[in-house]
Amino acid sequence: MDLWQLYIFISVIENKSFSKASIAINLSQPTVSNHIKELEDYFNCRLLDRLGKTTEPTRAGQILYRYAKELLSLRDQAQSAVYDFLGHAKGSLSLGGSTIPSGYILPKLIGLFSKQYPDVQIELLAGDTMQIIGQIKKGILEFGIVGARVDDPLISQEQLFADEMKLIIPAGHPWQHKPSVDVTDLFSVPFIGREKGSGTWQSILTSLENANVDRKRLQPVVTMGSTVSVIQGILNHAGISILSTIAVQEDLDRGRLLALSVNGLDLSRFFYLTLPGKRTLSPISQKFIKMARTFEAT
Repeated sequence: MDLWQLYIFISVIENKSFSKASIAINLSQPTVSNHIKELEDYFNCRLLDRLGKTTEPTRAGQILYRYAKELLSLRDQAQSAVYDFLGHAKGSLSLGGSTIPSGYILPKLIGLFSKQYPDVQIELLAGDTMQIIGQIKKGILEFGIVGARVDDPLISQEQLFADEMKLIIPAGHPWQHKPSVDVTDLFSVPFIGREKGSGTWQSILTSLENANVDRKRLQPVVTMGSTVSVIQGILNHAGISILSTIAVQEDLDRGRLLALSVNGLDLSRFFYLTLPGKRTLSPISQKFIKMARTFEAT
């Protein structure tokens, strides 16, 4: 058993296919199959089951997958630490962000970081808050930036960037000349909601609760899975919604959208640096986080 075999094994599991894994790691499918067979011979058990068009790990395969991820992560940390000692930041970094951080904050940060450390390969995964946290817990991502706090002993969080949310309406809306509306007004107009894992949606519900407003009164006419979809929904008069002003700044500047305050609701929030509670961060991660802590998001 060697690390290269474990790398191939991980690729098969994550791609759920021998053929897709062979494409992802640029090896022939017979070569991939041979390496997996050698691993199974080494452990004297089946590690993968081919179930029609997909491949899934057996129970033994699930155990090996968890340790294989840790071994490869430790390899990367060792390489990164040596390069760091030699004064050459080199290696790879996998991080994640929920909708607003991944779309509007992290790309700017990555650009700055890449200029300073051009030999670091960065992979950014986008998802909702709970998806990113799940990937951090599995060790797939080293850390992330998300829009909501979670109560999880395997996760550590700290406030990183402040964010201001507003009620976003299209130009020409009957409220376009109002600087603000009352919270009860939200219950009388078509409202676009977000999926349950969304940090933005969780912040909206928390704001309602903090204002002693029954969150069940906010009944979206449609639920959308991304900020981009919500923005397009507002522009096409499917409804209005509460969004981060970071995400709609361009449309606000162009006058296509308008931002209103909601009387009685505190719509300020934070984006949170989200770390694994018990894993040691690589030197590259520590450098990126140090830069993020001094970065102005707006």
